[in-house]
This record gives sequence, structure tokens and C-alpha cells, in this order.
Amino acid sequence: MKDPINRDGLRPRFWERVPLRNLAPREWEALCDGCGKCCLNKLEDEETAKVVFTRVACRLLDDELCRCVHYETRKQIVPECVVLTPENIADIAYWMPRSCAYRLLYEGKPLYDWHPLISGDPETVHAAGMSVRGWTVPEFDVPVEDWEDHVIDEEP
Repeated sequence: MKDPINRDGLRPRFWERVPLRNLAPREWEALCDGCGKCCLNKLEDEETAKVVFTRVACRLLDDELCRCVHYETRKQIVPECVVLTPENIADIAYWMPRSCAYRLLYEGKPLYDWHPLISGDPETVHAAGMSVRGWTVPEFDVPVEDWEDHVIDEEP
């Protein structure tokens, strides 16, 4: 499958040398591994601030492609969508998937071998079983009060 993110012509291994706040817009976008996990609805315990993921996906997620079907206009369609930026990552990283490149780099950790920037192949995230491909439930199919029934264990 063709990679929807254009990773051609980027600085070599930029993620290892350039702070997140100094990335060019295309480099920032290229950090996305295409797992789709950020589009899963999450539940946060108000007392402990613990965040858990559900298999209930945002209405805009195509769970075969693991991509937002209206990426450029997602915030207008889903006002509660959080657009991750270098400016807000410090506030958001705690509820991003632990395998997310943005979170990993923010925490000073390396990317996994299956990340497309390392492997050169956008399919390796799926082959490694690190994406939501084929196992989500659309949010309109599950009442909010039942989301707890769809909590999943997230990988380390």
C-alpha cells in the first residue's frame, strides 16, 4: 500500500538530531507511524488521571487504512479532536499511545524498528501488530456509557 505520508526528501534521521519544536511541518507529520491508536476514544479517571484506551474509534477513522478520512478538516467535523503540535505535546503526551513516535521522542526514547521512518515501509506498523487495523468499533455503534465495556490493554 502506498504511504499516505510523503517521507521523501526529509533530512536523514532528523528525529534523532532535531528537537520536536524545531521540526519542519513535513518532518512533524512524518513522525506519525500510521497506527491509528490516537483516534481511539479514551477514558480518564478523574481522581487518578489514569488514561485507558477503548476499541471505540473516532467516527472519522478508517480502521483498514488506520487514517483519518478527513485529516485536514478533522477539527471542524469533530470539534473535540485534539490536534497534536510541538506546542501542546507536553500537555498531551500522557494520553498518547506508549508506542507513539511523538510520545517516544518527547520522552527521549528511540523509535521502534517497525516505524516507517526506520523500516522504510508504512506496512511494518501493521505487520508488527501495532496498529488498530480491523479491530475497532465505530463510536456511533456504542453508547458513551458502554465505552468501559470496550477498554483494551495497551502495549508497553
